[in-house]
Amino acid sequence: MASATSFILTSLAAFFTLSQAVELTLTVVNNCPYPVWPGIQPNAGMPVLQNGGFALDPNSHRSIPTLSAPWAGRIWGRTGCVEKDGKFSCITGDCGPKLECGGQGGGISTIAEVAFHQGANDGVEYRVSVVDGYNLPMIVTPHEGTGQCPVVGCQATLLDMCPNELKLKHAADGRVIGCKSGCKALGKEELCCTGAFNSPDKCKPSPHSEFFKKACPNAITYPFDKPSLPVSCAAPKELKVIFCP
Repeated sequence: MASATSFILTSLAAFFTLSQAVELTLTVVNNCPYPVWPGIQPNAGMPVLQNGGFALDPNSHRSIPTLSAPWAGRIWGRTGCVEKDGKFSCITGDCGPKLECGGQGGGISTIAEVAFHQGANDGVEYRVSVVDGYNLPMIVTPHEGTGQCPVVGCQATLLDMCPNELKLKHAADGRVIGCKSGCKALGKEELCCTGAFNSPDKCKPSPHSEFFKKACPNAITYPFDKPSLPVSCAAPKELKVIFCP
């Protein structure tokens, strides 16, 4: 996964303060009418959950119980995955030649960013990012938390409406399989918030990020974007990451 999304998890890690052990169930749900292969990448120093990847049939889920704080990382959905000649590959979100990503990031995809922390307000921070691009509708929702615990995500189906310059197409048949961010499509510093534009006052929304923001108003659309629904959710029992909500 591109470093453009890593800043938020680094900053969220600053919330971590050790206290009594707290636990959370992380549930990944596939409501899509086709299989999805979730990938999980932890922040540096955090454990790799479920070896980093697994398969989910349509209308199925997997719960990861008793996840102990602190933990932070990314969760995304891979699509069109096959194994051929001993190598595993996916048309979107690919993380390498194996079903289990083992801590590696993936390609263009919708990303859930989660930080589960300990302290006076044991809880979880979460958001959905299309900073790198989009491949699947996704939401994140907590269960039984207190405080600011909104449902956030990108529920729109964007492949058909993706601007031509952002379309990610299948190499074999030209199908649109993803929608790149402006940074991923064009690589300009002002779109990637790098170089001379690596600060909130220099890196601003672009027509590309505004396309995503209009369709998915509470998703993060460029590196210095701010959540429209702030999250500060204490003591949830479960956090669900849902594909095709």
